[in-house]
Amino acid sequence: MISEFKNYIRNCAEKFGAKADSYILRDNTEISFNTKTPGAYLGLVEFEEGNSGVYHDFSFVVFPSDEEMHSLIVTLGIGSQGFKNDYSLASYPGLRRLFKKVTNENGYCKTDFSDIESSLPKKFLDLIESDYLKKSIIKYKDVLPACQIVNEPFGEEGKKIIEAFIAAYAKLRDWPSNKDHRKAVSEALEPFLETETIDDTEEVKNLLNERKYIVLQGPPGTGKTRTAKNVAEKIGAKTFFTQFHAETSFSDFIFGIRPDTANEELRYKENLGSFSEALKYAVEHNKEKVILIIDEINRANLSNVLGPIFYLFEHKMDVSNVEIEIAPNFKVKKLPENFSVISTMNTADRSLAVVDFALRRRFAWYTMKPKIIKSRNFFNEDFIKIQEIFNWYASSTELNLQPGQGYFIAESEDEMKNRIRYEIFPLIKEYLQEGLLSNAKEEFNNYFSTRINLSLFE
Repeated sequence: MISEFKNYIRNCAEKFGAKADSYILRDNTEISFNTKTPGAYLGLVEFEEGNSGVYHDFSFVVFPSDEEMHSLIVTLGIGSQGFKNDYSLASYPGLRRLFKKVTNENGYCKTDFSDIESSLPKKFLDLIESDYLKKSIIKYKDVLPACQIVNEPFGEEGKKIIEAFIAAYAKLRDWPSNKDHRKAVSEALEPFLETETIDDTEEVKNLLNERKYIVLQGPPGTGKTRTAKNVAEKIGAKTFFTQFHAETSFSDFIFGIRPDTANEELRYKENLGSFSEALKYAVEHNKEKVILIIDEINRANLSNVLGPIFYLFEHKMDVSNVEIEIAPNFKVKKLPENFSVISTMNTADRSLAVVDFALRRRFAWYTMKPKIIKSRNFFNEDFIKIQEIFNWYASSTELNLQPGQGYFIAESEDEMKNRIRYEIFPLIKEYLQEGLLSNAKEEFNNYFSTRINLSLFE
């Protein structure tokens, strides 16, 4: 059975692009099982590590429960000698993201793949039914950043998991060298990488019914403003729109006075801000739904802009004995039920201050992410290439910088090249100049050099 399984692993590796000098298939199972010593394993190890002895760096390792392989654990392992060449690879966030997706409730991923000191958690070890297998895993417990229990390794689901782990390892080792190899890797990983298709408009509409005050946050080009407008249209609301900027003030948003330029003499007239206009309309038309859309809410000094109305943004405020003056002869104790606010916030705008925690409590926060859209004008390959670079190299914070799907819509190939040249290329160059995504600079440079014949470093 073990001999058959070794051939299966070898065939998978070759299908994913491994060549004879890409790896060594180690097997210590015969010795371990004969001596009843825990630690029997089969492993795809870097070629330079040799056929025996201790080794370094990442490997694909299978720990069987017995010679018949009734159950096993597939892992991304690290040689007991630690890191020699793979330490920088271990720091790439995409490596953990990839293996996290190919593990399920019977698996475990470390939060830091460069960590070779922390042990596997008891919760995972308790899932292992075979005593021998548990002892084998404990023997290497510090150097197994990703593990997955497979109770029926020769069943359809078991083979899917095993092949996905080998495909992920092939991706790590950059084995695929042609279209067939890349297709095989993609097909093996696809069942684990599929993400649920979410209708943002519908999700936000439902959330609005529950919370009333929402902030749509996400990178540029993810359709935040468009979604806000679509929600308002879908529920048939009267829409008011404003966009914040650094100079937006209380008098712009709530109430102030302005010079009356139509008169020859200097006179001032009252000015209702966009919030007050929307609120007054909602009070006077209490049977009609009203939505105020605030674009780029985090661009203004919110404490100065909101003033005392900050108090009113409580979505479950039933009774209030505090009356807030919005404008002369216009006071409210609470915001009317037919009045809602949808705001947008660009998470890639690094020059802006962190939003006040008190404001965060008063609003619901809905994150919009870059996604593939079905349109003949959507340049899917460019989107996927940029997304792959971000997924592999970007930290959790840097993921907020990924250009959204709006950047990849064009009427023609020439228009798309211009969008890359004059929009995406300058954006990525700015990120790199600010010290962001530094690990990805060569990948980005290769993409731009190939796609539009421009280098980031000229």
